[in-house]
Amino acid sequence: MNNKEYISELALRSGYTQAEVQKMVTSVIESMMLAFDAGEDIVIPTFGTFEIKKRMERVVNNPSTGLKMLVPPKLILSFKPNASVKERLKNGRRQ
Repeated sequence: MNNKEYISELALRSGYTQAEVQKMVTSVIESMMLAFDAGEDIVIPTFGTFEIKKRMERVVNNPSTGLKMLVPPKLILSFKPNASVKERLKNGRRQ
């Protein structure tokens, strides 16, 4: 599902116009980005947890040259679904 389809579906289910739904979705995403910038995790109880994790620096081998390279540490965004979401995916339920 792409953004346009998602906005249309939300508008249909909520009774708001697509323009209003687009503003709401944009606002939610901007709020999430501000929380990530502040280093905060976001927990949505019925969905899961978005958290920022630090990936440590590590040494890797370049497969084409065989040389070892140092990959610097970086921050990554991680998502952990809650148990009910995991169960739905495990059982192949789609709605």
